[in-house]
Amino acid sequence: MKKLFTVGILAVCSLTIASAKTYEFTLSGITKVGSVQLKPGQYTVKVTGTNAVFTEVETAKSFTTAVKVENTDKKFDNTQVNASKEGGTDVVKDIELGGSKTKLDFGM
Repeated sequence: MKKLFTVGILAVCSLTIASAKTYEFTLSGITKVGSVQLKPGQYTVKVTGTNAVFTEVETAKSFTTAVKVENTDKKFDNTQVNASKEGGTDVVKDIELGGSKTKLDFGM
């Protein structure tokens, strides 16, 4: 029982660490991320609980969508947005957060 509690605390701490930092990236075209559609531009992303909050750098406008936070075995060197083209729009599958072992999964 004590081990299970410790693992639970570590998982919550990991989520808090991921949410404490913002990560910056640029989108070159109209992109759908979860339930939101973002126009081209520079964005930051921050995890807040079970949501990802995207903020457009130029206007400071924020967009929120649900996200599944995954911890991986490998540390990502750079923040990388993994997307595929669907009907002329880029659709984000996941975002690897540079400098961490955290991946944001939008393919829920």
